[in-house]
Amino acid sequence: MIKKRKKHLLYLGNKLSHKGRNATGVETLGKQLEQEGYQVTSVSSFSNKVVRLLHMLSTVFVKSKKVDFLLIDTYSTTNFWYAYLSAKIARYLKLEYICILHGGDLPKRLINSRRKSEELFKNAKTNIAPSPYLLAAFEKEHYKNLAYIANPIELINYKFQIPVLKTPKLLWVRSFAEIYNPTLAIEVFEKIKQKFPQAELCMVGPEKDGSLAKCKALAEAKNLSVKFTGKLPKEEWVTLAEEYNIFMNTTNFDNTPVSVIEAMALGLPVISTNVGGLPYLIDAEKDGVLVSKNDSDAFVNAIDRLIAQPEFAQQLSIAARKKVEQFDWEVVKQKWDAVLQ
Repeated sequence: MIKKRKKHLLYLGNKLSHKGRNATGVETLGKQLEQEGYQVTSVSSFSNKVVRLLHMLSTVFVKSKKVDFLLIDTYSTTNFWYAYLSAKIARYLKLEYICILHGGDLPKRLINSRRKSEELFKNAKTNIAPSPYLLAAFEKEHYKNLAYIANPIELINYKFQIPVLKTPKLLWVRSFAEIYNPTLAIEVFEKIKQKFPQAELCMVGPEKDGSLAKCKALAEAKNLSVKFTGKLPKEEWVTLAEEYNIFMNTTNFDNTPVSVIEAMALGLPVISTNVGGLPYLIDAEKDGVLVSKNDSDAFVNAIDRLIAQPEFAQQLSIAARKKVEQFDWEVVKQKWDAVLQ
């Protein structure tokens, strides 16, 4: 039997983990596709936005006749225009492209930039929605060229254990950016310390817009001992997670955060704001707890409940681990093969 040749892919996205940022799809998914035998050329790692854009556009010109498909990480803010311009060149060069959709605010972009969005997305070979949330948003705007492929994790790397819930040991993992509302975690911690003086809070993630400095200053002003690790390699924070028993996601806008999926895989009961794609990922009261955004009292009440009802917390953990089995790369890669072949 003749084995089919794996495709040569050009993947555009922000490769900035070497600059202290969290790894994005172009770095994680790109590596996984390479391991499956695809030839992947990926750009760009320049810090300067203009230089990064020019690098992406010029690479599309140079590689257009040498690759089979163009993959584009597509977001709602500045990077939307990276995708728009790159796709415009790809169409001129008759190179098929695939948009990989990211960001909880992307549905607003469909409305606020309707004509540009239609030009970008309706001419794509496929638009990959990593969450039912974005899939539904695009279907609502009558897009047809859609496929749902979840953000993958390698489940074997996440040791499942049901945590002991006596004293709240809170873990927060995300980039320190205002849209993720990290200061809310500090406010929650201040209130929970009044009930549980031995409570702990660890916040993991890189600085993005000054929010890390703001959180450190807030914790110091409130005389709170918060552990700030900065950015950690995935293996390190996954190991660190064994020391904690509740995962908090405080975001104001979001799609389907990989960090939440990872927490579910590890067995940490998740308390998250009920925004964007989170209610599509978390089935409230079955595999996680959802609360109103920017509501510290709601978080405190949810933490209280998990401590008071460990059986409930255990049920959440088991159900969450079962759910995220569908995010395992061994499952997800078959869907990518179908799109790329």
